[in-house]
Amino acid sequence: MSVALAGLREEAPAKLNLCLILGPAREHDGRHELVTLFQPVTLADHVSLEPAGLGVAADEVVCVGVEGDNLAARALAAFRERTGWRAPPVRLVIEKRIPVAAGMAGGSADAAATLRLAARASGVADHALLLDIAAGLGADVPAQVRPARYLATGVGERLEPVPEPAPFGVLVLRCAASLSTGAVFAEADRQGLGRDAAQLPELAAEVRAAAASGPGLLPAQLAVNDLEPAARALCPAVGEALDAARAVGAEQVLLCGSGPTVLGLFADVAAARGAAVALSGRVPRPLALRPWRARTEATA
Repeated sequence: MSVALAGLREEAPAKLNLCLILGPAREHDGRHELVTLFQPVTLADHVSLEPAGLGVAADEVVCVGVEGDNLAARALAAFRERTGWRAPPVRLVIEKRIPVAAGMAGGSADAAATLRLAARASGVADHALLLDIAAGLGADVPAQVRPARYLATGVGERLEPVPEPAPFGVLVLRCAASLSTGAVFAEADRQGLGRDAAQLPELAAEVRAAAASGPGLLPAQLAVNDLEPAARALCPAVGEALDAARAVGAEQVLLCGSGPTVLGLFADVAAARGAAVALSGRVPRPLALRPWRARTEATA
């Protein structure tokens, strides 16, 4: 049963990779197998669905400051196609808070929030279908259909919920430069950074056990991003940001996704905030975040 669109709104939290272990590229599609721990954090876009304006003949997306193709628009079109939802045209309004092209999966978060909104508006209560639609949009989207802490394998589409972590702090250092995800993976292949496929199940088991043990942070030997050398080679600013996070006492420092954003992880939330203050002269300004919990919080 469809519902009225007025007031339909979803939070779309950013997602971090607390580790990213790179496996080989698959022969049939070139996408890389991996082991990663997804963590949503308290930085979220606001996404709302409302009736389109008078005379508007097609769905529209309004996202101030973001030009060109929008993954949320593709999500809405895919939902209509897969479900047969024939409601009149709608307007999707995205208030961006997650930095664009920062490795924090903001576009994927918006697409996942769009699927949730369309499901609410149409009365479709089929989570498995939403996940299937999400997988067709991109590897980062399924984990954000129902934002939570997940161990992800395959190319990121095989999701295993793990317990919510103890509180911890995240220092986010963005770079003014940009990096193409495709270029980073291509450089990783050129450098031979991918691990043997036979290693991945054992590493996944180690991440699973560590994530279930309670602390928010993984052991140091697992808190790695295998794409870091490739990102550093393509963008020297990444190395400078990694050094800056270490200099303010981060317990763990790693690249965020395919970059160029860098994360400094702290067991104490207040320490992350203090580090952000210490580096407040940087441009873009640092952020201090903590884990996001759907029922209790939205944005920091």
